[in-house]
Amino acid sequence: MALTQCYAHGISDVPLIGDTIGQHFDAAAARWADQNALVVRHQDIKWSWADLKARVDDFAAGLIELGLEPGSRIGIWSPNNAEWAITQFATAKAGLILVNINPAYRLAELEFALNKVECGALITAARFKTSDYVGMLRELAPEIDGCAPGALSSAKLPHLKTIIQIGDEDIAGMHGFADVIAKGTAVGHGKVIALAPTLQFDDPINIQFTSGTTGSPKGATLTHHNILNNGYFIGRTMALTEADRICIPVPLYHCFGMVLGNLACMTHGAAMVYPSDAFDPLATLETVAAERCTGLYGVPTMFIAQLEHAQFAEFDLSSLRTGIMAGSPCPVEVMKRVIAEMHMDQVTIAYGMTETSPVSTQTAVDDPLDRRVGTVGRIHPHVEVKIVDEAGRIAAPGETGELCTRGYSLMRGYWNDEEKTAECVDAAGWMHTGDLATMDADGYFNIVGRMKDMVIRGGENLYPREIEEFLYGHPKVSDVQIVGVPDEKYGEELCAWVKLAEGEDASGDEIRDFCKGQIAHHKIPRYIKFVDGFPMTVTGKVQKFEIREAMIVELGLSEAKTA
Repeated sequence: MALTQCYAHGISDVPLIGDTIGQHFDAAAARWADQNALVVRHQDIKWSWADLKARVDDFAAGLIELGLEPGSRIGIWSPNNAEWAITQFATAKAGLILVNINPAYRLAELEFALNKVECGALITAARFKTSDYVGMLRELAPEIDGCAPGALSSAKLPHLKTIIQIGDEDIAGMHGFADVIAKGTAVGHGKVIALAPTLQFDDPINIQFTSGTTGSPKGATLTHHNILNNGYFIGRTMALTEADRICIPVPLYHCFGMVLGNLACMTHGAAMVYPSDAFDPLATLETVAAERCTGLYGVPTMFIAQLEHAQFAEFDLSSLRTGIMAGSPCPVEVMKRVIAEMHMDQVTIAYGMTETSPVSTQTAVDDPLDRRVGTVGRIHPHVEVKIVDEAGRIAAPGETGELCTRGYSLMRGYWNDEEKTAECVDAAGWMHTGDLATMDADGYFNIVGRMKDMVIRGGENLYPREIEEFLYGHPKVSDVQIVGVPDEKYGEELCAWVKLAEGEDASGDEIRDFCKGQIAHHKIPRYIKFVDGFPMTVTGKVQKFEIREAMIVELGLSEAKTA
């Protein structure tokens, strides 16, 4: 029956899972004990579910033995690796709240994240690409070199006591990841087993930082129930089974990797396959072919990079059938090429946000082609979505309005920030996404724009206000406004209009150099224009859309057609 208003409820005869992640993981490991659970090509690892469970239980026991108690926050700052997967499941079994820290974070962002949620422990890689994680930690907390492992007392990081380093090095003031596993092996799993029945599925289990237009990142707090069920229904929508092998080149610190990837696989017995520590198109193609992957994930730029790789035609990708394209608007032509040239006849598009665990809508594997390439699908099971106009009234099919969602997937709130939570979750429990959407009479959704100024660059959500506030710290900057402008490779790039203080002179490189080492590289504006002022309304509000339009003309850019 055709819908008469923009409201949908994901009615389902499949009940929500009432387990904690640890309980469900144990059941999965018992059910599929001898099948591949985790394949990490760059570490030459191939573990069964039984192998993975043994390491997870050892690490969970080791964390408890270090004195970490249920409800404690433990950060992880690392690219993709086997240790990330072990940590995700082990912290859930130990009742700890895993805090995902972007591997691209630099000093200012790391310090803010650790202190905002009062992390008592941190698991870190030693280094990755241009990031010297241990060096940055020493810069923030020079006390590390003189303390015993687990006994840090830092002026800048007052809550952080324990650092666990991933790697073979023996680093002063830090436990080794392998040593924590060995500690758990030695003491046994008794405390982990005893803890299990005391943990509840509504307990917070994960904090993911999502920036806001008001500046500083906010810690979206997610429960076992939130992300376990979302992962399950994502996998169910993709028709995953224990025969599937999902290639996961997207970052694990993001919901895309740890929920759509790890939890969707775990709840259906599918193998988690990591092709590399960070996205590499050649490594991804090699892995899909060598491991006979049946599914592949990515943001549009990742798929484009693979399709355009010089060696693309050399790889046999015929094992692929499904996957997910998400993270930023999906170009229609790219979707068609993925289906035609990568054999992904059942590829799906998913839409959501960190605060909703994340997926609210998704295309189905048997949707008509035009729906799969031209919409973000229909409502997920057990979730509600409505589209409202400026007055808050439910819109009619085809009308544009703000997409709002509620249900089991809604976060507990932003960590220690009731005011910011109340700004986006109303009294009736609806999450106001800030995304402009349409819904047709058959219940398919389309995202047509953003109410605020969020920029999506290569699947990364960037918030101008956060970067503006950082640039305000430059001694020569009087005012700055940042917008997103179209980009063929990344979807959008950052552009900064900078007003300098009276009598000052600066170059674009000087502004960029100020950012390097302090904020992640993808937050550094590509385009910088020095101006004397900004287009304003009569009430003094900057009209960012005029800045964007002016730069599109000045730079000769054009908007790409997207789903």
